[in-house]
Amino acid sequence: MQRQSRFSTWLRRRPRSGTNAGTDAGAADAREDLLLAAAAAGFPLAQAAYPEGYGCSCDRIGCPTPGRHPVSFAWQTQASIDAEQVAHWLRAQPEANFITATGIDHDVLDVPTEAGHSALARLESEGVEIGPVAVSGDGPQGRVLFFTATRGTPDDEDEWWPCELDCHPETMDEHPGLRWHCRGSYVLVPPARLPSQGSVTWLRGPELPLPDPLTLLEALTDACAKYADEDAGHESAAWPLRH
Repeated sequence: MQRQSRFSTWLRRRPRSGTNAGTDAGAADAREDLLLAAAAAGFPLAQAAYPEGYGCSCDRIGCPTPGRHPVSFAWQTQASIDAEQVAHWLRAQPEANFITATGIDHDVLDVPTEAGHSALARLESEGVEIGPVAVSGDGPQGRVLFFTATRGTPDDEDEWWPCELDCHPETMDEHPGLRWHCRGSYVLVPPARLPSQGSVTWLRGPELPLPDPLTLLEALTDACAKYADEDAGHESAAWPLRH
């Protein structure tokens, strides 16, 4: 209930004086409110790069994932739910995308677009509690992101579950096309801009309760298996997890 009420508080904020939904200022205000709503819902945020021209705002020549990675290798420690800190970052760099660090408040199950929409329809028909869902891009490279409760911070720190365990090629036969973002990983949080006019947007907002990931896993893996042949060209992780 706290998650829902805090999110609703941000969405009820009145537009700032002199802005209009059809203007750049109005769009910037709406974007800020959505990002602050994600932080208010408990999703730790950190600054990310953004598309610039035909490339990326970062200084990496030939960046392989423009606009999809954090701006700092210290993103895990910088990630914050503090509204003032997020607003400061956004106003200092209005074009910046933001990532949310997983494995702290939430995990993310990340699947190809077609598999994601198929699984979503199945879960809704079965009355399963789904939680927040976002769409990242479209077409063969598009993904659907299912936000869940985290399994990355167990009581026994010796048993913590790094995201890399779910990203190695040998796991793909068991979970074809599925990425499980938990401790040590991140995803872009809506709203975000992608290259070629792509975007990351909410289908179901962050105010919703986070479900246990295991309640979604069967539907997601079944859908991924069905569409596995179409997933052959998906991109790898957006930023080195270790350096």
